[in-house]
Amino acid sequence: MSEKQKERKVEMISAAEIRDKYLRHDMMPHIFCTGCGIGNVLDYTLWAMEKEGLDMDNTVFLSGIGCSSRLPGYIDVDSLHTTHGRALAFATGVKITNPDLNVVVFTGDGDCMGIGGNHFIHACRRNIDMTVIAVNNYIYGMTGGQVAPTTPEGDYATTAPYGNIEPSFDMSDMAISAGATYVARWGVKRPNQPINSIQQALQNKGMSFVEMMSPCTTAYSRQNRMGAIEEFWDWYEEKTMLAEEYERIEQYGTEEEKEELKEKIKVGVLHQEEKKSLNERLQDLIEEVHI
Repeated sequence: MSEKQKERKVEMISAAEIRDKYLRHDMMPHIFCTGCGIGNVLDYTLWAMEKEGLDMDNTVFLSGIGCSSRLPGYIDVDSLHTTHGRALAFATGVKITNPDLNVVVFTGDGDCMGIGGNHFIHACRRNIDMTVIAVNNYIYGMTGGQVAPTTPEGDYATTAPYGNIEPSFDMSDMAISAGATYVARWGVKRPNQPINSIQQALQNKGMSFVEMMSPCTTAYSRQNRMGAIEEFWDWYEEKTMLAEEYERIEQYGTEEEKEELKEKIKVGVLHQEEKKSLNERLQDLIEEVHI
């Protein structure tokens, strides 16, 4: 299917048709809180799959434990809901066993960077051909509002009633440093950029990591007195800056502008390169051994 054909197909299909085509109605209603951004992440993923023309009979979704890890259960597709932090280990096994499968993982900041941090590093290092969509809401949302590896310093949580004193992880920076070949970060308020980016991640032949910053209106917002839902979503919008502008200020900006960058989060496609995936290296080894 050509790119133009894909574009025409997306224009012709409605949101209701997307819902009927991809979702399991027997799983409704969903569990997500009012104002949570995880539903947007699911919606953007489905649109990206539709744009890409992904074969659902040849696709597997995996997840660990957490709010975002419930997402595969809502999609009418083969899926594995695995143990806490182990989704990438399971996904590695799936991809190596059947390299022809499209492998997509939903994970959260706690699931991926906490208990699953070691699996995450090595999945990136190996450049395994899969798409990881990580929902970052800066807190353990499902299990009680504890401090997560991504919780900003000074922010409050049930395990940090006087403010978090630990430095936080940057998930996307970690993915780049560890060896992922496609890395992007977006907010959930605007659809087009995340949809296009997830589609690019699905196309990438290697480890793709898309970080989605998603408001948690129950645990994070209440602990940190973020105000009404609309104000909280606007706060996320105000905190972000497109990578091109961010990097321009880093290089050419005034000292005042550079100081303001400390309060901004860089969003966009942050890294993209071509490199052999683990499956390709395995195939090369098989051919070499058999010669």
